[in-house]
Amino acid sequence: MYFIANWKMFGDLRTLNSLDKVIKFSKINKRKSKLIYCPPNTLIRPMSKRLQKTKIEVGAQNCHVSDSYGAFTGSVNSKMLKNVGAKYIILGHSENRQEGESDKLINLKIRSAIKSGLKIIFCIGETLKEKRNKRTNQVLSNQINKGLKSIRNKSDIIVAYEPFWSIGTGIIPKSKDLIKSVNFIKNKFGSKPPKILYGGSVNNQNISQLKNISGIDGFLIGGASQDPKKFIDIIKKTYN
Repeated sequence: MYFIANWKMFGDLRTLNSLDKVIKFSKINKRKSKLIYCPPNTLIRPMSKRLQKTKIEVGAQNCHVSDSYGAFTGSVNSKMLKNVGAKYIILGHSENRQEGESDKLINLKIRSAIKSGLKIIFCIGETLKEKRNKRTNQVLSNQINKGLKSIRNKSDIIVAYEPFWSIGTGIIPKSKDLIKSVNFIKNKFGSKPPKILYGGSVNNQNISQLKNISGIDGFLIGGASQDPKKFIDIIKKTYN
């Protein structure tokens, strides 16, 4: 099971002290859990150093579309992120889509990140309006088709299903709806589906419901991942 912590735009050097409890837990955890932290770019290097003797890995949250260096003020490309310790990268997150990231741009970023040697966490999901208009499958299909266009070895991509209306709201999909969406995503990939995660208001209270959804290979966790006690509790409850 994957447990990916998306710290978003939170955290500083002092925040890294919170990793100590998770490091200690990871050493005694007998389950086959894959723990990945995706902090802000400013923390990737120090976090990588802090975690270098553990099985916990580090990822990034986004990158510039180019894998070459250039005159792009304020931007960081996938090669730079790889060089400072990132092994994974979140791309296509709905918060970035809301800021204008198109499926085409996301596709180019995925290609760039793969070329740089990063493993992709590809986020997809519908808005509340799209859900109410019963367009969830259409939206997911378009995001997959366009976002992963011309990408080889699609089964190596980690797909995170994050309904935009669920992120940060405390609301999660009904179990039957979530099962339908997960199955739809799997079927889009044929006989070799990728790992599929759920993200969107995952916490240590609703994990007891979410863990029972068949076909889910892990979770992309936002706010709750910043609290080591809650993050550990989510992992424990997933298996209990």
